[in-house]
Amino acid sequence: MTSHSWRDAYSGMSADNIKGLILALSSSLFIGSSFIIKKKGLKKAGASGIRAGNYTRSGGYSYLYEPLWWVGMITMVVGEVANFAAYAFAPAILVTPLGALSIIISAVLAHIILREKLHIFGVLGCALCVVGSITIVLHAPQERAIESVTEVWDLATEPAFVLYGVLVLVAVFILVLYYIPLYGHTHVLCYIGVCSLVGSLSVMSVKGLGIALKLTFSGTNQLVYPQTWAFTFFVLLCIITQMNYLNKALDTFNTAVVSPIYYVMFTSLTILASVIMFKDWDGQDPTQIITELCGFVTILSGTFLLHKTKDMVDGPVRVSKHMDEEDGMYNEGIPLRTSNMNMRLT
Repeated sequence: MTSHSWRDAYSGMSADNIKGLILALSSSLFIGSSFIIKKKGLKKAGASGIRAGNYTRSGGYSYLYEPLWWVGMITMVVGEVANFAAYAFAPAILVTPLGALSIIISAVLAHIILREKLHIFGVLGCALCVVGSITIVLHAPQERAIESVTEVWDLATEPAFVLYGVLVLVAVFILVLYYIPLYGHTHVLCYIGVCSLVGSLSVMSVKGLGIALKLTFSGTNQLVYPQTWAFTFFVLLCIITQMNYLNKALDTFNTAVVSPIYYVMFTSLTILASVIMFKDWDGQDPTQIITELCGFVTILSGTFLLHKTKDMVDGPVRVSKHMDEEDGMYNEGIPLRTSNMNMRLT
């Protein structure tokens, strides 16, 4: 009787949550690895052709002929598909924060494979992300049982979420029509604000479409419902908008600035949207909710620390520029502008 007492105290994760967790972890592994594989492909292509960062009429696209780069792209696509599927099984409050693990995997593999130095505070940042992720996994709410895509549509058309959607659209239009023309090139929050606001709606649409496909594959055809195609339309529209403004942000500002800010805003708004639409916290007590928020803040702290220290080197001397020994190009220690980084959208 004593041996089973822990099961009485902790009911455990549902089967769907476990599937979502496995898919989310797989997604982070594939996406984190893809950055390193593509970087190796870019360096290999640059050694025999024109570098991708060489903006000349002669191209800069020799990496398209490099098989290793395509392996990286395929790996990223597999990761994004796994991330998409994870939302069909688990709540967004479980899946979305785990995206930070791809940053850890990328940083660790870069340290091992690319010989990019990982500062001691970067190691601490990785540890914080792991601790925060475990905290959220252990206390995440169960995925609610949904029998039809029409149920998801009913949740999306409830007054609370409709109000949230209207506020998001109003904020997006204000940013696009007023603030971006005036402050887009000087304030990173303009572009990132649009990406994050639209991204929260994107994840809800992805979740609706994912549930429809999951039910269809299990034998209950949801493709006959117009709501399934409506969710598909919203997914495409939101992702195109996100890609457009995220590329603008990456082309204008330093990746080290864009990445953590985007992660914080996107994840926070996605969790808020999920709580409003799917009522994730209805069956939880305040202790569980506060614990989940603490885990989320821990992940945010680790992500910020990892990005803040990734260009730091151990030792008393700090140089403003360093040379990449493999490609012979000078890189700014703290670059002001950059554009060559991919980021997950959902």
